[in-house]
Amino acid sequence: MLDADRETLVSFALAHGVLDPTFPPFVRWCESNDLDIAIVSDGFAFYIEPMLEAAGLGHVTVITNEQRWRNDRPDGLRFVNAHPSCVGCGTCKMQAVLRYREHGPVAFVGEGQTDRYGALYADITFAKLDLVGYCRADGVPFVAWNDFDDVRQTLETIAELPGAVAPIQCPGWTLP
Repeated sequence: MLDADRETLVSFALAHGVLDPTFPPFVRWCESNDLDIAIVSDGFAFYIEPMLEAAGLGHVTVITNEQRWRNDRPDGLRFVNAHPSCVGCGTCKMQAVLRYREHGPVAFVGEGQTDRYGALYADITFAKLDLVGYCRADGVPFVAWNDFDDVRQTLETIAELPGAVAPIQCPGWTLP
């Protein structure tokens, strides 16, 4: 799918990828409140990590797929954060949310189709764009958000978390 060398691809991501300007202050707020934060993406670390590094956030955990390389050219994908049985998603966001829930409540912030199944298992979901429709269809209570200032303000003031829908089996469950 990608036809360029790694340096060209990373340079393109750095030049054209837009990091929400409210994200770095949100990360600092989370850290100052001892809240774990991770980016869980169905994208690829090879461009996410340099974008975070450029913003001074290279220490933020990234859970995603891996691009394989041969002679500095893309050579297939590795789904290192996929579910061990289900093949529905490259990065299993349900699994990531459940892993973090072992340590306490989880806030899930998303906007797209690949966020649908993580939202089902979070204690509070922040949704915009396509995720709003999925939350409505799946019965997931959500808080609308535009930027990470909205997320922070809600987390600072919310009295009670809505709780997870947490179906026994993820509705995206797909076997090979």
